[in-house]
Amino acid sequence: MDRILVVGVTGAGKSTLARTLSGRLSLPYHEMDAVYFNGPGWAVNDKLTADMARLTAGPRWIVDSLGYPEVRDLLWDRADTVIWLDYARRVIMPRVLHRSLRRTVRREVLFGGNRETWTGWLSREHPAWWAWSQHGARRVEVERRVRDPRFAPLDTLRFGHPDETAAWLASL
Repeated sequence: MDRILVVGVTGAGKSTLARTLSGRLSLPYHEMDAVYFNGPGWAVNDKLTADMARLTAGPRWIVDSLGYPEVRDLLWDRADTVIWLDYARRVIMPRVLHRSLRRTVRREVLFGGNRETWTGWLSREHPAWWAWSQHGARRVEVERRVRDPRFAPLDTLRFGHPDETAAWLASL
């Protein structure tokens, strides 16, 4: 486990697990959304592919994302391990709602200096809406990749509940 992708739907806990593993395994951690959103107004990094190619060129790293479409194959080709947080909606929705409510109320600064706002809750791009609407599609995409012969050499760990993930983490 030197080049790890932590994948799953919005709210599954990818970033939290990736940060924890980064510390335990002394791996450089790259938060995908922090690389993707690089400016006010949720501006998208126009050098995303080059930046992710540079960040994942080394022998050891961890990234908390399936990968945005423009870098998805790059990440999967370079990874040696995929940790899939395959949690049900009933698990992730309370998490994402609590997180977004906290971020909105506290006006927490996020990627590129952006914040979640009360009006943002009305957008289809809001994490709560995104987690709900993309849950099935994201599962299908990860399942397809896990079964893809190109990615057969990857060590894939699939956890269906946070308790399974916690038990595995405790065993490291």
